[in-house]
Amino acid sequence: MAGSTVVDADPNAWTVRGFDVRVDRPLILGVVNLTPDSFSDGGSYADTDAALAHGQRLVDDGADLVDVGGESTRPGATAVDATEEWSRIGPVVEGLALRGIPVSIDTSKADVARRAVDNGAAVLNDVSGLRHDPSLADVAARAGSGLIVMHMRGTPRTMQNDVEYEDLVGEVRDALGHSMQVACDRGCSPEQIVVDPGIGFGKSTAGNLQLIAGTGRLLDLGRPILVGPSRKSFIGAILDVPVGERLEGTIAACLSALARGARLFRVHDVLPVRRALDVAWAIRNSETSGTAT
Repeated sequence: MAGSTVVDADPNAWTVRGFDVRVDRPLILGVVNLTPDSFSDGGSYADTDAALAHGQRLVDDGADLVDVGGESTRPGATAVDATEEWSRIGPVVEGLALRGIPVSIDTSKADVARRAVDNGAAVLNDVSGLRHDPSLADVAARAGSGLIVMHMRGTPRTMQNDVEYEDLVGEVRDALGHSMQVACDRGCSPEQIVVDPGIGFGKSTAGNLQLIAGTGRLLDLGRPILVGPSRKSFIGAILDVPVGERLEGTIAACLSALARGARLFRVHDVLPVRRALDVAWAIRNSETSGTAT
């Protein structure tokens, strides 16, 4: 798969279990972290009722899906076992699904993924790109769920130990191609897959900028591209601001990636990002249609 193009898939189609999804406009995954130690909002929604209310609010603000996570993937984070991870997210997954909200699960464990789809999850979001537990792709194949594969070097605990690349975008592209091949070999269709270059995961500040600038080089994988720059440390490094003051930088990164071909955006601050993407999309469509109103 590395270095090749997926030719038998509609690049605007995304097979998501139970929902009709077209990636022919910007889509937003709103973040619900159910962890005590996430870099941005750890511990904020540990209560199930608070988490459900937050997930509903994200949808009301314009999120197309809600991405639920029970294990921190911040730099240096330690792993939790599947039982602990599921205990954090299970009631929220079920509650959101019962409300008819498309739920994405941020996990690299097949056991957690299996429980999630059994309780209504529509998408599996694997930050390890199927390196940690390739059988997660088996779960996606059987359930017909969407599958997001991301690039990351090592694990969250070690990923910032080596951020040097000879050709960052090319190496990320090839790794994502390999993850796609693993998924397809285990029974997934290409149209189930979305690729994520992994902004902030094993990359330097300069590398994250190169990755966003090089988003267009990932298009020949033939699948929709998701980016997750929300509140990341590279924004803080550029602007010299803390986590809570990175909204403008997040929007700028999303709009830059949109202009280069990204169509899915995983963010914490849904409403302002939704508005910015909608305006940028309207401008883009005005250019292509040649009509004025």
